Amino acid sequence: MSLLNDFKSFLLRGNVIDLAVGMVVGTAFTGMVKSLVDDVIMPPIGLLIGGVDFSNLFLTLKDGSVAGPYATLEAAKAAGAVTMNVGLFINTLISLVIVGFAIFMVVKAISKLQRQPAPADPTTKECPKCYSEISIKATRCPHCTSEL
Repeated sequence: MSLLNDFKSFLLRGNVIDLAVGMVVGTAFTGMVKSLVDDVIMPPIGLLIGGVDFSNLFLTLKDGSVAGPYATLEAAKAAGAVTMNVGLFINTLISLVIVGFAIFMVVKAISKLQRQPAPADPTTKECPKCYSEISIKATRCPHCTSEL
């Protein structure tokens, strides 16, 4: 029973819950970025370079049961061909750059919020004779009357 209680207390610690929330949000963010790259960014780029659909940009390394050329990646996979999926790699690379940039911006914003304000200039000093705290502008100590 003690092991079960220890496990329960471990799961209810703040760090584990924060990690779980981070994983869920990260998964949702990854789906959004994948859609952004596949559905919004890559079609215009493909159009600009001659109507290339990057998701179907692949090299056939070995023909499948039905000989190529294959019109789409799905057709090549259905035939059992061995392919090098260059377009999917490019999409994944662009997704990585977008996610990396987004994480960089979040970390930068958090560090900006956590910065401590610069300490204010001192307004007092210590008298070298009596060690009382006096104004920084004082030329004579009001406690021991020594000249500063």
